[in-house]
Amino acid sequence: MRGARFTPRFQPVRGMAHAWACAMLAAACASAHAGVQERVLQVAVATRNAEGKPVQGSIAVTVFSDPANRVPAPVVLINHGRSPQAEGRRELHRARFARQARYFVARGFVVAVPTRLGYGPTFEDDAEDSGSCNNKHYADALHAAAVQIDEVLKAVRKLRSDASPDRAVIVGQSFGGAASVATATLQPEGVQAVINFAGGAGGNPRTHAGQPCDPEQMAQVYRDFGAKSQLPMLWVYAKNDQFFGADWPVQWHAAFAEGGGTADFRQLPPYARDGHELFRTGIRVWQPLVSQFLDATGFAVPARAVQQRMPDKGGR
Repeated sequence: MRGARFTPRFQPVRGMAHAWACAMLAAACASAHAGVQERVLQVAVATRNAEGKPVQGSIAVTVFSDPANRVPAPVVLINHGRSPQAEGRRELHRARFARQARYFVARGFVVAVPTRLGYGPTFEDDAEDSGSCNNKHYADALHAAAVQIDEVLKAVRKLRSDASPDRAVIVGQSFGGAASVATATLQPEGVQAVINFAGGAGGNPRTHAGQPCDPEQMAQVYRDFGAKSQLPMLWVYAKNDQFFGADWPVQWHAAFAEGGGTADFRQLPPYARDGHELFRTGIRVWQPLVSQFLDATGFAVPARAVQQRMPDKGGR
């Protein structure tokens, strides 16, 4: 009955109840993530920087998987962004995006997260410097990233027997989002879709919030990308993006479409203090959009998979 109070026959003492509750919670958390395995691969990559100089090295690729998933499993590559500050790039020791990866693993994917050249251990081998604010070379810098992403996808397929050779999705955030779109222009084998979160370049919220360097050049780069790839894409931005603002992403998408590209553009309402952080910390916000997109592009959740409620905070 509504309002009736149910009193259990057995009422443990306060300390015992607390311990029992903690034990049950720990067991539930462990079972929820017990199937997710994290491994690290070392992959040799080679590319050229914006000046045409060869840059090469061995990079760490964090791989998440669940042995219970159907194999061969489609691959998701998640690509990190680029800090405007050198210390930020140096401190990125190994990109993980662990909570985001668990979402994709729950949908049946093997997830690979490369830490590209110029970040963390390979800080000195920066292949993605696009130049000063008044002398940008976006196309070359993004191509340097795209070449690495393509090589990592090939390596993961070669080194992981559970990775599908012909089914993959490229995902990226910020510079990694734009680099994911750039990767599509290379026409990588077996890639069916791209998801771009807050993709772009030239932003710096410390010095020119919401006003990226030479945004017209970035628009032309996206226009050229649109002419070279017909893969279905999902682009997700927030109106209060402190790197790129509200207007330039709209114009970049329009340029991409003018070039011939196809992207479902979603500009969401302001998110937290900086919409640029949506992919990293707003998993509950973007998860329905991404799920809908994956369903529509041939990556529906396998029958055995159960969607788990995702935490609201993400990781690198």
